[in-house]
Amino acid sequence: MSDLTRLRGFVKDFTDLIDEVGMDEPRILDAGERLLSELVGNDDWLPEAFSAPHPDHYEQYLLHCDPKERFSVVSFVWGPGHTTPIHDHTVWGLVGILRGAERNTEFVLGASGEPPRASDEEICSAGDVARVSPTVGDIHRVSNVADHPSVSIHVYGANIGRVSRHVYDERTGEEKSFISGYSSKVLPNIWG
Repeated sequence: MSDLTRLRGFVKDFTDLIDEVGMDEPRILDAGERLLSELVGNDDWLPEAFSAPHPDHYEQYLLHCDPKERFSVVSFVWGPGHTTPIHDHTVWGLVGILRGAERNTEFVLGASGEPPRASDEEICSAGDVARVSPTVGDIHRVSNVADHPSVSIHVYGANIGRVSRHVYDERTGEEKSFISGYSSKVLPNIWG
């Protein structure tokens, strides 16, 4: 059984941050990055049920959603070789690597009918935190580059499982709307 004290503290601190700064995105990203870095700097708190990989695709487990849907905390679990389509978020987000390593490839959309163009790529390892947002770069593809499961903890500026977002065709750039939902059937009881 994992000790959810760290996750409970993170949720409390992130709630306090949102209460203090409102929707001031630069302040949320700066302070939130420090909070998430501290959380993913320790790998002793995530329950196994929320770090279990699927053999065919990545999993998206909801860990917490603010009652006012101002932010959500999600664990993404990637088996070897798992990757996302090119997609956006439409809200700010922070991605902290808890285990393994992930390739984050950013894209820029071209003119209608043109393929998205890769603009930047980085490998993020355990302890690293990256940002996504329409204001700092929001279109990317994520891949597990480890030969074992990778786990990343994401914090988004909404209930991300209910947000209408977009995937982009790799050849044409055609945009298609989607709502991701969650893989989890239960939430961790962080209040124990």
